[in-house]
Amino acid sequence: MRTLEVCCYSVECAKVAESAGADRIELCASQADGGITPSYGSLKQAKEKVSIPVHPIIRPRGGDFCYSRQEMIIMKEDIAMVRDLGFPGLVLGVLDEDGHIHSDYLQALLQGCHDMAITFHRAFDMCVNPQQALQQLTDLGIARILTSGQQQTAEMGLPLLRELIETSKGPIIMPGSGVSLTNLHKFIEIGAQELHSSAGHHAASVMRYRKAGVTMCSDSEFDEFSHYCVDSDKVEAMKAVLQLGK
Repeated sequence: MRTLEVCCYSVECAKVAESAGADRIELCASQADGGITPSYGSLKQAKEKVSIPVHPIIRPRGGDFCYSRQEMIIMKEDIAMVRDLGFPGLVLGVLDEDGHIHSDYLQALLQGCHDMAITFHRAFDMCVNPQQALQQLTDLGIARILTSGQQQTAEMGLPLLRELIETSKGPIIMPGSGVSLTNLHKFIEIGAQELHSSAGHHAASVMRYRKAGVTMCSDSEFDEFSHYCVDSDKVEAMKAVLQLGK
């Protein structure tokens, strides 16, 4: 049976995804940053309210994946929090200045993960040598790799995704970024057993009063009166296709 992981930026969305048939949740905060570590309150509520596996992301900030020693301390503390709350897995990734897996930093983080299943996220797509990175992650016992095949979208990265799926001797290769109902069959065709999708849409804010000329965001083009939500119909449809393509 193929697995559908849904990326969620709130506990509410995680509950919607679960009800619609998702198999696993990647829980993040801040879609604008591409996902950062959720708050303690979000983690605690997710553990209490969501029954399917939830894997929180461990990422202290947006931007690149080359972290300082102080950021590493923060990540270790966040891993301990996620572990102590009882989550079955988590999502992380670290690179060095030259675009390689930072093996020393990654091993240091893994020491605090104990028996949690680890997904190496799309930091993989910023690696200089994907096959070398795959071997490193295999040697370290990483459970899965979330990747777009080193392209902007997973559909564009299909050639490398196929190669990774065929050659991986350890981590599950999980395509993500732009995976949707319309292209799902392409990932089934290359043998993907797990798929990652946000399966959502932007919903308008319930605010009636909207102060003009004032923004809380450094990006003046960002719409602060909308937020990203999981679409239950999209999740249900995608799960149905995956069940038919088993």
